[in-house]
Amino acid sequence: MMFAHLYIHVPFCLRRCSYCDFAVTATREPPIDAWLGALEAELRLRLGEESPRRKLQTVYLGGGTPSLLGTGGMEALVDRLNRHFEWDPTVEWTVEANPESFTAPLAEEWLAAGVNRLSFGAQSFDPEVLRWMGRLHGPDGPAHAVAAARSAGFGNIGLDLIFGLPTRLRRDWDADLDRALDLSPDHVALYGLTAEPATPLGRWVRDGRETLPPDDTYEAEYLRAAERLTAAGFEHYEVSNFARPGRVSRHNGAYWTGAPYLGLGPGAHSFDPPHRWWNVRDWDEYRRRTLAGQLPTEGEEQVNEQLRALERTWLGLRTTAGLSNLSTRQATAVRSWAEAGWAELADDVVRLTPKGWLLLDRLAVELDALA
Repeated sequence: MMFAHLYIHVPFCLRRCSYCDFAVTATREPPIDAWLGALEAELRLRLGEESPRRKLQTVYLGGGTPSLLGTGGMEALVDRLNRHFEWDPTVEWTVEANPESFTAPLAEEWLAAGVNRLSFGAQSFDPEVLRWMGRLHGPDGPAHAVAAARSAGFGNIGLDLIFGLPTRLRRDWDADLDRALDLSPDHVALYGLTAEPATPLGRWVRDGRETLPPDDTYEAEYLRAAERLTAAGFEHYEVSNFARPGRVSRHNGAYWTGAPYLGLGPGAHSFDPPHRWWNVRDWDEYRRRTLAGQLPTEGEEQVNEQLRALERTWLGLRTTAGLSNLSTRQATAVRSWAEAGWAELADDVVRLTPKGWLLLDRLAVELDALA
């Protein structure tokens, strides 16, 4: 297996957010040394003991809360990765961080280790909304984190925002967009709120204690953000992502083009066409298996050509790269989409508009059926 793209999952948070369905363990004392040991064990199981031959083009450290690694954690991680990988000189190395646990010393250490792209989970700047979400940072947390990162020398910084919150919270979406733009980020990722069944939010909705907003509110906030961010000079290059020129996420782009990638850690997914697999989500089970010399795989599948064709359609439609080589029936359907304002068709390439991206899943299935 020759992977150029690597995802690593840090499964620890100080507290689980109300909407979170990720593979995380809430703890005030994250067992970082144990995590590093389990991660190294999975590396040996997946890749063997031979000398480094795989040159990494992108690395993404997500979570959970990677900023809980603390001082020394990133250096220790690099030491383990160096036993199995080489680093492309132009590698894009992204690390997620929560504002409350990101410090100036951490910023300096990460930069020295080779990290060159940061993604801060701001989500909102409204104190009541942050409390409802279970976030631990206050309204000024993102500004302090961005300032520490800029001061250390980081030149590629992103912010995450969540839209589509319950209307009873009276969240001012434009005010949050203003605060985000005031920080001059290089990248902005938007996430629409969903109530996953196993989350606190999912239980609140199921029990009638919380109500998600109507579809028109969700759509209006998404389109408003697209309008504001593109007017501010961002390229809306993927359904949920906006970037300054030259700041498009190369790691995420690998997923969207169907490139092979390796995922390490609890809940991490991997793809080596046509083989896809994913790890157990529970931290204790992940650690037990890896340290016992067992692969932590929870499930796997072979992506047949029919499924691969659907995925190619869906992945092509979700970015501004679009989809080409349309059949006659597909082109006819796309022209009707264009009339509805959902797509643009030029030089035999269909690209969805923001209105079309709101219908991405439906349109992808429809277009695939017409191939």
